[in-house]
Amino acid sequence: MLKEHRLAQPGSRWSALVRRPETYLVALVLVMSLILSLRTHTFFTPVNLFNILRAFSWIAVAAFGEMLVLIIGGIDLSVGAVMALAGMVSALALQSDADVVIAVGAGLLAAALVGLVNGTVISALKLPPFIVTLATTSVVRGLVFGLARGWPLRDLPESYRLLGQLDLSLGQWPIPVPVLIMLGLAMLVTLLLRWTVLGRHLYTLGRSEPALLVSGVNVEQIRQVVYTLSSLLAGMGGIMMTARLGVAAPTAATGYELDVIASAIIGGVSLFGGVGNALGVMLGAVLMQLLRSGVVLLDFPVYWQQAAMGTLVLAAIILDRRRHPRAEGT
Repeated sequence: MLKEHRLAQPGSRWSALVRRPETYLVALVLVMSLILSLRTHTFFTPVNLFNILRAFSWIAVAAFGEMLVLIIGGIDLSVGAVMALAGMVSALALQSDADVVIAVGAGLLAAALVGLVNGTVISALKLPPFIVTLATTSVVRGLVFGLARGWPLRDLPESYRLLGQLDLSLGQWPIPVPVLIMLGLAMLVTLLLRWTVLGRHLYTLGRSEPALLVSGVNVEQIRQVVYTLSSLLAGMGGIMMTARLGVAAPTAATGYELDVIASAIIGGVSLFGGVGNALGVMLGAVLMQLLRSGVVLLDFPVYWQQAAMGTLVLAAIILDRRRHPRAEGT
């Protein structure tokens, strides 16, 4: 019996690997890439591939933070507005002759404060995260327009723009700096989730809050930390986006909350809490960007883009419900 069990182990591991959301995502990315390469002559050009890498990097960074919120069973709709706020604050600091490091720090601090407010209000007043972060979105977006007085800030210094535009040479292949930042943050988030007590508490909070309460863990404090991290990562994504565009606009990242949440859900993060990892989120962001690029490369009308993305998100939600039947009735 023991020998038969040992022989069955490789098959069991293979079955578990096949059932993982990341496996499906890799397959979808490969299939979509194959279709686009066969239907167009520009998909596999270096310029297009590196544009795709850059474009999904700041979405993925913001989605890492959204993932943390979803894991504990919450949601953060303010990520798009926070991205715009961080970019605007850093640009205003630069216009005041601040050093790039100080400007980036100011943008991240502004973003983190929004997350702290979200987490505190949700925890202290026991209000639904959907309502709180929806209200925060309006407040922050209005603040961004007020800071900019309705006008975009241009002529950002080159030292700042390098965060979004610089490529580092790796042999014959240039690697965009935003991609390196994204990979570094993915590693940090993975370490947080897998190797820290806080990471274990996040998964437990999403699966069974009473279990944490019984063990004496301060659940309200965990929520404050998670929402602060979500906004901090969204702020980093906003700074990367602003550096890439070279302009801080009050309308920046409008609607990006859908892209960020969709990247997380498509990447296997459960809407019902307790499930998710950084690799899946990155693959989800890649798939979303491939879909956007595919619509353009195949000459589909732009207005079909939102319909295609919405269909993909809906399919991911349905699959999430099927994977987690315990959420029925919640």
